[in-house]
Amino acid sequence: MTMTRPRLAVWKFASCDGCQLSLLDCEDELLAVAGAIDIANFAEASRDILPGPYDLSLVEGSITTVHDAERIQEVRRMSKYLVTIGACATAGGIQALRNFQDVKEFMAIVYASPHYISTLATSTPIADHVRVDFELRGCPINKHQLLEVIIAFLHRRRPAISAHSVCIECKLRGNPCIMVTQKIACLGPVTHAGCGAICPSYNRGCYGCYGPMESPNTESLSAWLEKLDVAAPDIARLFRSYNAAAPAFRKAGDRHE
Repeated sequence: MTMTRPRLAVWKFASCDGCQLSLLDCEDELLAVAGAIDIANFAEASRDILPGPYDLSLVEGSITTVHDAERIQEVRRMSKYLVTIGACATAGGIQALRNFQDVKEFMAIVYASPHYISTLATSTPIADHVRVDFELRGCPINKHQLLEVIIAFLHRRRPAISAHSVCIECKLRGNPCIMVTQKIACLGPVTHAGCGAICPSYNRGCYGCYGPMESPNTESLSAWLEKLDVAAPDIARLFRSYNAAAPAFRKAGDRHE
């Protein structure tokens, strides 16, 4: 009896494509993925696009236009299981910085003819528009975590993605805490694990690329940053980067505005 393989679709909204490239970056593992699942719609990798419905959809990017808001509804209708990948899809991304200002003012500064630009006033995550079955964080995502999501889907179980902070990854690498030993501002205590603590390993503070961890204590971290004489506007800027619109980081940034 011939077994039908699940069909995968990869979708792009407002983003840099970096998270889609993480799938291509799987290299050796990609052959195994292609052997277990039909890649039916992946414009970044192939012009051969098969029509839906799809068993698994990976969605990169945030919703920034009226067209995006309509298209994601169609993607949801065609997808049995929908996973958002990356900071743009899970938190609005770097483009969500517009949410703190008047986007029309930006357009007037940047474009000679801003009336040609059609955009929403805010950049929002996919979950603000449709039901999402799982969110994979990161800017960009970790390819090993992406493989775990795909394997979990194939085995019909919940992905085993650690919910702890970057601090745990520092401990696993044997890194001394750079906030304690070097007085360097770091978002590691409130940031979701996944990068392997790259920045603290090179004596730089965590930038929060993976967004808020589960139950982040941003008030406690902010108090630590104040003890390091980090000015309030600088604390606000720390929280306003790749995941500026994630609720926990947004509230922390607003408190220091």
